[in-house]
Amino acid sequence: MEDERIQLNDKQKKARRARSIAIAVLLGLLVFVFYFATVLKFGPAVLERPL
Repeated sequence: MEDERIQLNDKQKKARRARSIAIAVLLGLLVFVFYFATVLKFGPAVLERPL
């Protein structure tokens, strides 16, 4: 069987990379917001748990 994959041009590859970076940054910000909200809700003592 022949390989019938779609070939992206340089402009499409650049756009895909930019979207991937934007998604990664937004995901990182979301993680930070949840972490910050947790610390605000429970206070800084949440970080001093006994092991």
